[in-house]
Amino acid sequence: MQPESGTLPIGGHGDTRDIAILRRSGAAPGLFWLGGFRSDMVGSKAQALDALGAKQGLAVTRFDYSGHGASGGAFLDGTISRWLEEALAVFETTTGPQIVVGSSMGGWLALLLNKALRERHVSRVKALVLIAPAVDMTKDLMRDTFSDAELLDLWEKGRVEQPSDYSPEPYVLTRTLIQDGDNHLLFGSPIRTHCPVAILQGGKDTDVPPAHALKLVSHLVSDPVTFTLIPDGDHRLSRDPDLDLLRQTILRLV
Repeated sequence: MQPESGTLPIGGHGDTRDIAILRRSGAAPGLFWLGGFRSDMVGSKAQALDALGAKQGLAVTRFDYSGHGASGGAFLDGTISRWLEEALAVFETTTGPQIVVGSSMGGWLALLLNKALRERHVSRVKALVLIAPAVDMTKDLMRDTFSDAELLDLWEKGRVEQPSDYSPEPYVLTRTLIQDGDNHLLFGSPIRTHCPVAILQGGKDTDVPPAHALKLVSHLVSDPVTFTLIPDGDHRLSRDPDLDLLRQTILRLV
């Protein structure tokens, strides 16, 4: 059976965007997918998650952030605040406990989503699975790595363009994205999730280096954490053995 597609309008005051959702009905705990920067909900890891839900009879929810995939809105308007708002709105359409699976930027958003829900006294996040989690990426993995010329472009032109390993189009990083990210930084104080956390990290990841994922581990001091390093894995972790490991990790948490 194919998942059902739908849209959810989010925002107002001239900023409404239709968020595309793929939803598979099933039992709890549901699986809730948060993709990466410039990724979409039909990538290999998201598809593997849906197939796992179909096989195990679990509910699966996937969506595209605004400016991504099938959703409306402009990518260059994107910020962590904006995409977190969308993640929260889509999460509120789910029921029962959820295992939140976040890849790269989605790993950061997974932690922010869980934090926001806990502050609302909503404890439906059963566990977090973080794949190459790009926590605080707008600072640690973007601004702090910019050359002097890129910093000048950021402040004078309002954007930085960088070549991408995954697309012929360059990454465009806006000043608004970088500045907004400062409102959501997690490093610098303990991170409390109140649920188990599983981290999958590629040893040859050049986008989110292993040391960055270990920095996250050092901040998770009060909850059960498992850290799995795939020595020859890259950032995508989308090879068959990588996807098998993702499935095994989720089933252990189910």
